Amino acid sequence: MAAQTESPLAGEDAGPRASGRRRQTLILAAVLLAVFVVPTSISGTGVALPYIGSDLDAGLVPLQWVVNAFNVAFACLTLAWGSIADIIGRVRAFALGATVYAAASLVSVFAGDVILLDVARALAGIGGAAIFSCGAALLSTVFEGPARGRAFALFGTVAGLGVSFGPSLSGVLVESAGWRWVFAVHVIVLALVLLAVPAMGRAVRENRVEGARVDVLGSALFVLAMLLLTTGIAQGSQWGWAGPGVLGLFAGTIAVLALFAVVEKRVEHPMLDLGVVADRRFLALCLVPVAGSFGFVTMLTYLPGYLAAAGGYSSGAAGAVMLMLTVPMLVLPLVAAKLVAKGVSAMGIIRLSLVLLVVGVVGLQLFEPGVNLWLVAAPMLVTGTGYALAAGLVDGQALELVAPERAGMAAGFLNTMRLGSEAVAVAVYGSLLATVISGRTRDDVAGYAGAGDPAAVAGTVASGNISGPAGRVAEARRGSFTDLLVHAYDGAFHTVLWVLGGVCLVLLVLVVALSGGRGTERAKTR
Repeated sequence: MAAQTESPLAGEDAGPRASGRRRQTLILAAVLLAVFVVPTSISGTGVALPYIGSDLDAGLVPLQWVVNAFNVAFACLTLAWGSIADIIGRVRAFALGATVYAAASLVSVFAGDVILLDVARALAGIGGAAIFSCGAALLSTVFEGPARGRAFALFGTVAGLGVSFGPSLSGVLVESAGWRWVFAVHVIVLALVLLAVPAMGRAVRENRVEGARVDVLGSALFVLAMLLLTTGIAQGSQWGWAGPGVLGLFAGTIAVLALFAVVEKRVEHPMLDLGVVADRRFLALCLVPVAGSFGFVTMLTYLPGYLAAAGGYSSGAAGAVMLMLTVPMLVLPLVAAKLVAKGVSAMGIIRLSLVLLVVGVVGLQLFEPGVNLWLVAAPMLVTGTGYALAAGLVDGQALELVAPERAGMAAGFLNTMRLGSEAVAVAVYGSLLATVISGRTRDDVAGYAGAGDPAAVAGTVASGNISGPAGRVAEARRGSFTDLLVHAYDGAFHTVLWVLGGVCLVLLVLVVALSGGRGTERAKTR
């Protein structure tokens, strides 16, 4: 049985109400500071890669793993940390994650070898997974009612701002102080967070699952499934989507997930209680950030490349254009929380957000080389609005459906869906883009001497780099080759947009269908 408590803040009955609010503010500030660091690192580290590669004389593959190691570790361990938090306590797990992240970032600051940097970034991803899962569980424990809605609105706002402005902040640090300061700032911020941990520990009364042990086998199987899935998606454009290697990885993913489900049903204290996922409303809410990953995060990642490669924008100009996509994150999560506090249906707002996401993504079809920005401002703002309205609101609503002693597990699963789907969506976008570009250019590229392997050219163009392949052909034919690549890139971009819009539409239908039925009042504990 889990330990029961009437108040989430220790000693609140004895002390004045104002003291309880101060403790809540301290916990909220510490969680939000830590949460801001994580998505900033996810989206911003890529800006530093050229400088890291030059300084450490790193090859392409190990350099890419500076980003990939963090993302994969993050996606794979988020669910496990949620379960661990329910066992050892959320404050302790949160502090452990922040410590691991800070230590790994400190190693990154002084790394003299790219392999050491890759290892440090993987460890930082493990710490980041703890910060997200345990931070959300802490807010669910400490806040109730409208205050919980406001807290999760801030959680969603800060996470969204970290993703949106991470590249800009990292760019300023790289240009003004060097790439190592991207990681040094993480150390400084998390050191401030850790200073607040003793006070957090005294303030929070935990709901732990007594006598439980960490589900090592279940955790290992889930990590293996995530690795197989992300590898299969990433290699789809290189090995062929119907090739034996990719199909084998996907089949392995299904087999391992099936084994994972069997193990979780038989383990006394599973990493994921399948009864929690069986709640229709909870599952519906967990699918909402998946739609955001395909409709918003992919654009956040790849639209700047399109603007530069097909539109001829400088990096600064492309960043300015991207503000139309990200500016709704500044205000709309809090607006959504206030509307819910005034009696507006939270599920109604969430469904509206998904409709706007579908409309916005389809509207981005208006993009073309040389397009008037006023024409595309509306679909960009609509897409950003669709993402921002649900940010934070989903977390609070989902965790209200779960028993307090399972809040860590539930937060872990929700954030696994969010962060895992981001990794999958970005990989799917990049791989599909390269596949379509390759199909459009394979025969023509062969006719340009010096262009190189058509598949390699397609992969380079998909990353937004057209000048590189164009620079390898004779100057007399460079103009026509550039036009070929721009046209192929533009066409592939629009093809993939239709795929993303279709995915978001399917998820909208699923969310509506699942949330229409009556869910359990609270998911039962084992």
